[in-house]
Amino acid sequence: MSTKPLDSIVISTADPCEYSVIWLHGLGASGHDFEPIVPELNLLDRPGVRFLFPHAPVRPITVNGGAAMRGWYDITSMDFGERQQDTAGIRESVALVNALIDAEIDSGISPANILLAGFSQGGAIALFTALTTPHKIGGVMALSTYLPIQDALTTELTEHGRTLPVFMAHGQFDEVIHIRHAEQSLAALAALGVTAEWHSYSMAHSVSSEEVADIATWLKLQFGM
Repeated sequence: MSTKPLDSIVISTADPCEYSVIWLHGLGASGHDFEPIVPELNLLDRPGVRFLFPHAPVRPITVNGGAAMRGWYDITSMDFGERQQDTAGIRESVALVNALIDAEIDSGISPANILLAGFSQGGAIALFTALTTPHKIGGVMALSTYLPIQDALTTELTEHGRTLPVFMAHGQFDEVIHIRHAEQSLAALAALGVTAEWHSYSMAHSVSSEEVADIATWLKLQFGM
C-alpha cells in the first residue's frame, strides 16, 4: 500500500483553529460520509475546530468478493470468532493516522487538542491508534466498532492511553458488528485499566440523532465549551 499522506475533507468551524478532530469512515465509504455531521453538532464559534475526514486507501476486500474499495484493512469473514485479522493492514492504517496527527501538530495544534473518531472499521483504527500513539492526544470516539488486535495492546498500550477519554457507542440491533463484540472490547479495555464512556442505542449499524446529541455533549466537554 502507498504511504503517501491521506487526502482529507477539511472543515473548520472558525479561524484560527485550536482543536482538530480526525474522523475515519467505515468500509466502502469515503471522507464525505461524516462531513454532514459537523453542523449537527452545534458547536460554538470558539474555540475553532478543524475536522479532517480522510479517505481510506483503496484495497481489495475479501468478504466482498475481492472487490476494490476504500477500506482501512481487509475483512476475510464476517465471523469475528473465526476470521484471521489483517494485522498488516491495520498497522498500515494506524501509521497513516499517526502521520495525520503529526501534520496537525506541525500546523500548530497541541497534541492534547487532537481527538480521533471513527465509525465501524474506521472506529477500530481510531481506537487502536489512540491507545498506542506516542502523542498525548485528547481522546477518541469509537462508534459502532470494536477493538482490533487486542493481544498487541497488552504490550503497546501507552501510559497516556490508560487515562485517555474514550467514548464508545453502539446500536443494539447492529447486524454488521454485533453489540456483543463491542461489549467484549469494552471489557478488554477495562481489564487493561482503560475506562470508556459507554452508550447503546435502539438502532442498527448506523448513527442516530440521540447519538449525535451525545457525541456533541462529549466533544464540547473535551473542547471546554
